[in-house]
Amino acid sequence: MSINTINELSGIPAIHPQIKKLATQLSLGEREVLAVVALLDGGASLPFIARYRKEATGNLDEVVIARIRDQLYKNRQLEERRAAIQHSLAKRELLTPDLQAKLQAADTLVRLEDIYLPFRLKRKTRATAAKERGLEPLARRIFSQDQSGLDPENEALSFVDAGKGVASAKEALAGARDIMAEWMSEDAEARLRMRALYQSQGLLRSVAVAGKGESSDAKGDAKFRDYLDFSEPVARASPHRLLAMLRGVKTGALSLHVAPLEEDGLAVLEELFIKRNGPAADQVMQAAEDGYRRLLAPSMENETLAAARAHAEEKAIEVFSENLRQVLLDPPLGQKCVLAVDPGLRTGCKLAVLDRLGRLQESHVIYPHDTQKKREEAAALVASICEKKGIEVIAVGNGTAGRETQAFLQSLRLEPPIMMVNESGASVYSTSDVARQEFPNEDATVRGTVSIGRRLMDPLAELVKIEPRAIGVGQYQHDVDQPALRRALDDVVSSCVNLVGVDVNAASRELLAYVSGLGPKLAEAVVKYRNEHGLFGSRQDLHKVPRLGPKAFEQAAGFLRIRESANPLDGTAVHPESYPLVEKMAGDLGVTVRELMHNESLLKKLDPKKYISEKAGAATLQDILEELSRPGRDPRAEFEAFCFAPGIEKMEDLKVGMKLPGIVTNVTAFGAFVDIGVHQDGLVHISQLRDGYVKNPTDVVKARQKVTVRVLDVDLDRKRISLSMKKSD
Repeated sequence: MSINTINELSGIPAIHPQIKKLATQLSLGEREVLAVVALLDGGASLPFIARYRKEATGNLDEVVIARIRDQLYKNRQLEERRAAIQHSLAKRELLTPDLQAKLQAADTLVRLEDIYLPFRLKRKTRATAAKERGLEPLARRIFSQDQSGLDPENEALSFVDAGKGVASAKEALAGARDIMAEWMSEDAEARLRMRALYQSQGLLRSVAVAGKGESSDAKGDAKFRDYLDFSEPVARASPHRLLAMLRGVKTGALSLHVAPLEEDGLAVLEELFIKRNGPAADQVMQAAEDGYRRLLAPSMENETLAAARAHAEEKAIEVFSENLRQVLLDPPLGQKCVLAVDPGLRTGCKLAVLDRLGRLQESHVIYPHDTQKKREEAAALVASICEKKGIEVIAVGNGTAGRETQAFLQSLRLEPPIMMVNESGASVYSTSDVARQEFPNEDATVRGTVSIGRRLMDPLAELVKIEPRAIGVGQYQHDVDQPALRRALDDVVSSCVNLVGVDVNAASRELLAYVSGLGPKLAEAVVKYRNEHGLFGSRQDLHKVPRLGPKAFEQAAGFLRIRESANPLDGTAVHPESYPLVEKMAGDLGVTVRELMHNESLLKKLDPKKYISEKAGAATLQDILEELSRPGRDPRAEFEAFCFAPGIEKMEDLKVGMKLPGIVTNVTAFGAFVDIGVHQDGLVHISQLRDGYVKNPTDVVKARQKVTVRVLDVDLDRKRISLSMKKSD
């Protein structure tokens, strides 16, 4: 969608009610929301909208645009469900004007379902059975409580009918109470109030399952040991604790319940349905007590747990997403000749020699942890490879035998620096279809070793080849809503790829697939065209790729780099639609575009206000000028070498009070896990992240951050390490 089209849309005097609603929900301007919705519906990606449509959206960032997209999806789901309910009721001739008004006023899916609940087609219940026996009129007389002198037992006598299965007045009253109980449990106002009570006053209780909680297995499971008899208000339950308890429920070790005090729940029903004192009110109250315990309480418990779980999953996904972003944007080493090493003890260490473009040159296996003879052979081979292949860096995976292999290599006193690499997910890649297609003649061990080396050279380019969940930067990733997790992580990967930009002449199909506007099929078409016709000479050459039409080109071009192009702007983040503007800037100064780029003195002579137009506002001009100042700049930080403390290779080497270098591997709501090189991450609890109060761990640390920690405690039995980042002892 063009800028002009967006401007035309945003100029419409009467904004659609759904846009108004969406803007109100998110506290955003209606025109900006309208523009984003129009762009999203037109197929635009989040990175494209955030980067190249700033004027239309009021400079909204990807996070806000994603919120608009997600809320828009929820609102449309609500409208689809509303329409389906109204259609069902109309078809059954149950849709009265009053009911339709209530349905139209429902502003949430839960509220909509509450209103529809009494009219849903349901399986046979005690209430429906009672209605079949003709007891609904009796229930209505009692429930109305209109007559102060009404005697329910006398009324019930007229409903005794052996032919209908009502043998006595007592049975008639029991059936009437079943009907009233169902009415109260399905009343929209009762459910609204009860839901609020459960969420604000409900007590969350986790207990061991009988026969398992007392077993040695349950007691020995560190994950659930703290929850065998645990309770806290559900309103204050932290996401990670709730997810841990839910995992315990899933495994059968725990049962989980939530409820307020029963008298508080009954008080809600009494206030709503008891109109006066008397025998009829007594029957209604009995029905309320039964309905609460048998129908309403279980329903509210399920709803409350579902809502708490949804909130916990949302927070877990947010943490996972932020951790993933930091890992993907980890500084790249760059183009170096690398000797990649996948450590191993019994099976040996796999070696892979990679050239500066990450291409596999040769592979070997050495046994440095075997006999002295094997160790000497390994040393000789590594030294020979480093010398003959011009190795600039040695990358060692941090898995089993990683520190021992690092120590062996350091003992050789080689010239290339030795760097540890987080190998999480390398094994997943090694057995994937992607790896088999790239290295059809190599086994999985070689593929995994190549991945370790490439991950050091360019983490982003390599990590996009594996499922984000396999990277190892989140908790409970298998327990949360998988479609929601996949959407969130795909957003992060796409954001990172487009932020950095992609060299279209060197990128893999997997990396290109995350470029705005492309996707897997067009990415494959780009690679196929490149293989058949040679490297792309300019961005305009992308038009020659089959099925890559004007829309895809508009979305993708600004994020694709062609550094060898005759047009220097093709190697920058300046979008082709802005090329005429840059050419005008250069022409006004009497220089070429190439001369303008990198030249701060020339750029300072430009008056941005002179170039503001309908197509390029102040925000876009600022982006263009920054890009001209540092064209094609990689936004990732500069690479810094890191080394673990020498001699500290396993948990047994740790002593309380030691100060050690470490790398943050995972940030959670309760702290951060840090790799200190002993094959077991230590936990820096939120209370130990720094001196003073910490509200959110992400305010202090990020995944892949290099930190210094102090050992507080080492529990060898439970494999737990407690660390501190506080400066004060």
